Amino acid sequence: MALKLIQNHRLLTQLSNHYYFAEPVGIRLIHTSSLGRSSCVACRCTSAGRCFQRHGCRKLQMDSRTRSLTTIVRERSFFPSSSVGLHRDSELRFRLTQLHRPSADEEQGFRLQLKSCSTSRQVFKLLRSVEILSDTMAAASLHRVADLEQEGPALRDPSVLADDTIRGLCCQLEQDSERLTEAGLVSALHACTRLFLDPWSTLMVRLVSESQNRLDRGQMTVGELCTFGQAVLAMEGPASAMLEQAVAQIQKQDPRQWSLPDLVAVYRLLEGCMGEDGKYRDLLNAMHTHAVTVTSRMDPAAVSGVLRSLVTLNQMQAMPLVIGLCKQAVRHVPHFSDEELTHVLGALIHFGHSDHYFVEAMEKYVPTMAFTSHPETISKVTQFFGRRCLLSPTVFDAVAESFVYRADSYSTSQVARQITAFGKLGYLPPNAGQLFRKVESILHTRFSQFQPRTLLNLLHACTLVERFPVNFVAKVFSSYFLQQLQDQDMRIERAVLAQLTQLYMTVKLECPFYEGPRLLPKYRVKSFLMSSRSLETPVDQQLYNSVKTGLVDLLGDRSFFGSKVLTPYCYTLDVEIKLDEEGYVLPASHTEDVYKRIALCIDGQKRFTTNIRQLLGNEAMKQRHLQLLGYEVVQIPFYEFEKLPKSSVVEYLHQKIFPHTFRLSW
Repeated sequence: MALKLIQNHRLLTQLSNHYYFAEPVGIRLIHTSSLGRSSCVACRCTSAGRCFQRHGCRKLQMDSRTRSLTTIVRERSFFPSSSVGLHRDSELRFRLTQLHRPSADEEQGFRLQLKSCSTSRQVFKLLRSVEILSDTMAAASLHRVADLEQEGPALRDPSVLADDTIRGLCCQLEQDSERLTEAGLVSALHACTRLFLDPWSTLMVRLVSESQNRLDRGQMTVGELCTFGQAVLAMEGPASAMLEQAVAQIQKQDPRQWSLPDLVAVYRLLEGCMGEDGKYRDLLNAMHTHAVTVTSRMDPAAVSGVLRSLVTLNQMQAMPLVIGLCKQAVRHVPHFSDEELTHVLGALIHFGHSDHYFVEAMEKYVPTMAFTSHPETISKVTQFFGRRCLLSPTVFDAVAESFVYRADSYSTSQVARQITAFGKLGYLPPNAGQLFRKVESILHTRFSQFQPRTLLNLLHACTLVERFPVNFVAKVFSSYFLQQLQDQDMRIERAVLAQLTQLYMTVKLECPFYEGPRLLPKYRVKSFLMSSRSLETPVDQQLYNSVKTGLVDLLGDRSFFGSKVLTPYCYTLDVEIKLDEEGYVLPASHTEDVYKRIALCIDGQKRFTTNIRQLLGNEAMKQRHLQLLGYEVVQIPFYEFEKLPKSSVVEYLHQKIFPHTFRLSW
């Protein structure tokens, strides 16, 4: 026993220059006086001589009084392995032991308890209640603190790092980095980056150095390489040599041999380190091929994680995988967290994919979560249905009801995106009055908070469903607002000018009492039909050709109707027929003595919502405006025309265009 004490004393004497002097037996708390320099609570977690927080350090000035700093020290001979022993004494005491490492069940139980902690203080209380703590459990505790305290690029409350428990953990990890398992080492390093510790602090330097040694020896598994890569990304960015070395080791392995968590982890790692296009193309293609075969085993987190990665990496060639993930997502719709569901919907929007069964699952789920889910999730739901042109009264009625009660807590972007979906689909919910009164209230109280284009999208969407924001249009047409719409080249995008033009036309045609500012001609477009972001849906060419053939047979000659006619009012007519005062058809080139104009709207599938035969908002507005401008609008919908036998086409067109006259035989 005496010999052991002497050996321990010699060993600790060698270490005393860095760790202070410790008694050879047992554990005690060493109190050192403050040196009077500026510091924050987080600066005192390790033996680093300066602040190791990159963000959130308050640089609290030490007062003139002497303040004590508690540093935890322990007998080095007690730490031959990678478990931390916590004694239920009045003070925290840490001990590594190879004999009492927690079992897998104990570690799993600890992680479940960690997950249930809703504050950092609860995490610390849990740590003080356990007998034995492994290095992976210690790292998991740091991760949980980061989960609870992380807020953007800083911690909500940096003072949590002053707690004796977390200080003890950091001290333990710093002093015994060589004894940590690979999993515990890289997880602890990653947790420290999430707590925004300074990469040059002693703790971080030791963890990085030891991780580099393990990396050089090729001792890490795929999952450990990914965790290490995430930490390096946070510290050094995608150009890091260590990151490239880690990915190179991953590339040498066959994705078919990876576990499902490893596959998801590699996808997430590649999100951050993709630099040059195609840099890891072969690896990604191999991963896609393997992922397709295991989608049926993916849980909600895996489905969401892989879809998010595919969006970030813009893997448009991976559509078979996207389709498989969408099918698997159907099973998980009620079980996704808000964040996971947001990523899933965002991916389906990005790849332009929707599944009938997924839509049905969403229709069942949305009414149950509309009042409780995160506003961003609700906004993404409406955005998904709007982008995919899916009109679901069940979904939109639930969203409209929740909007009335919750919109005050929504961001301006969330408000605009939800109302934009109603406008695009041309849908008015049963509580439309309450809904748009709420919109008006938000515009009154938060008008200045809206980004110019966000505001324009919102006002334009209101007009699509015949809700006219006359009180705010005057502000939109002001020179100040128009300047805000300009880009860096002092120009306004043509799609934005088209929205302004249609908004102005709407208030002039449908709000005759409007007496506010006019939109100057230089801000108006001549046509709403554009190659991208068009306010009109181009005519379906195949349907148009079939109708054109029938019109020639009906009218006797191709010259008696015009095709794709641009009107002075910016709208493009699919077909225009001119009549004189007696009802005779005039040649299309005739410009005088035109008494009546008939506008044929040849409406293909893309002008309707996908699942219900209802015109989209922009097409309904077009037909409404043409009627107000004096045109007789005749609608030729695809679902009527396509089921006609060829022998009935001419009769059908005659009944549609000239319902009160007899047809002549040419």
